[in-house]
Amino acid sequence: MVFSNNDEGLINKKLPKELLLRIFSFLDIVTLCRCAQISKAWNILALDGSNWQRIDLFNFQTDVEGRVVENISKRCGGFLRKLSLRGCIGVGDSSLKTFAQNCRNIEHLNLNGCTKITDSTCYSLSRFCSKLKHLDLTSCLEDEALKHIQNYCHELMSLNLQSCSRITDEGVVQICRGCRRLQALCLSGCSNLTDASLTALALNCPRLQILEAARCSHLTDAGFTLLARNCHDLEKMDLEECILITDSTLIQLSIHCPHLQALSLSHCELITDDGILHLSNSTCGHERLRVLELDNCLLITDVALEHLENCRGLERLELYDCQQVTRAGIKRMRAQLPHVKVHAYFAPVTPPTAVGGSGHRLCRCCVIL
Repeated sequence: MVFSNNDEGLINKKLPKELLLRIFSFLDIVTLCRCAQISKAWNILALDGSNWQRIDLFNFQTDVEGRVVENISKRCGGFLRKLSLRGCIGVGDSSLKTFAQNCRNIEHLNLNGCTKITDSTCYSLSRFCSKLKHLDLTSCLEDEALKHIQNYCHELMSLNLQSCSRITDEGVVQICRGCRRLQALCLSGCSNLTDASLTALALNCPRLQILEAARCSHLTDAGFTLLARNCHDLEKMDLEECILITDSTLIQLSIHCPHLQALSLSHCELITDDGILHLSNSTCGHERLRVLELDNCLLITDVALEHLENCRGLERLELYDCQQVTRAGIKRMRAQLPHVKVHAYFAPVTPPTAVGGSGHRLCRCCVIL
């Protein structure tokens, strides 16, 4: 590293160190590294731990190895609050143990796609990082890892376990019992889960606001009924491909979850117009509902659209491949709700032809109104 001989530049003389540090705090990590090469004085300022409270290494994921994380942890120490290692497949348990030991005030940690880590990393985090509030373990771990999180990370508010396909009810139950402040939980793609996981959430996590459970095909009305009756602050739910749920789930959500703003029911093929009626006539339907996804809900008809006219705050409605919904029905609804964006995908139509003639197949049509 080459430094300038003029460390006593005008800016260094005129501005106090505290103000210079404040200016440096607005720079990204690339710019900070460049500034560190200007002079000895700027090197000290740029590499001051207070400037490294939030770090996102996603753009450098192919170059990030364990030693990089270790060096960052030693440089930042207790200053670091937020770190994203999303996609950094070169990072393993050893470097994250060093990180956990050095950065005990970490609150947000994203380990999405860090496929080398094991339950050993969760043990290190649970032992040293008790202030952890938001943890993303997408595609990483299994039940054994969650035991460590349960024991020590009682402040955890957000946990992403998307596509952790080896997670079972046992792991979710442990998390719920140990992390009762959970407000957001993503379980999408955890295909082994059953209503036992929903029961654990209902009995232990009353503050839950966001639940993503797409492709959890074993979940049923019974589990969601208990959840709705205990978690009244629910605002967002992704239930795509929860293929066993029926209108009963919508009835319970309508009664017990007045804050619901976004709901995905795509590929929930047992949902009917009657379920939408209850949702539309509820407090959340009248006052809160902004987004509703009904793609491939084959029993939904234009009658459901009539019910949704009661949802005055609705902003987006997804109706791809709802084969009983018509253009005319959408047009009538939008006459009452002109601000709503409707996404629909109409199936191809083959007009009748005379015997021996050839039909002309019309193209599929994506309509955004």
